[in-house]
Amino acid sequence: MADLDKSENSEAAAGVVDEADYCIPPNGQVVFYNDDYTTKDFVVDVLVSVFYKSEADATGIMETVHQIGSAVVGVYTYDIAVTRASITIKRAREQGFPLRVEVQEL
Repeated sequence: MADLDKSENSEAAAGVVDEADYCIPPNGQVVFYNDDYTTKDFVVDVLVSVFYKSEADATGIMETVHQIGSAVVGVYTYDIAVTRASITIKRAREQGFPLRVEVQEL
C-alpha cells in the first residue's frame, strides 16, 4: 500500500494530469445577419479590424451576408467569440447601425 502512495505522489510531482481533469473549452461560431441599414463598408471594416480577415475574405463574407441573409464569420473558443461579437456590436451601435451578431455555442 505504501508503494502505491509513492507512485501517486511521484506522478503528481512530475506534473502528470489525468485526462478527466482537463476540460477543453467550448467553441462558438460568430454569425452576422443582414439588415437594411448597416453599410457594407462598416461590415468589411469590422471583419478586417476585429476578426482579422483579409480584405478579400471580408468582402466575400459581407457579400454572403448581404445576399443570403447571414454568414458564419468564424469559429473561436467561446470566450473569444463573445468578446469579438461584443466589440462588433459596440462599434455598430456607436455608428448608429443595428447590425445583428450572434454567438452560437458548438
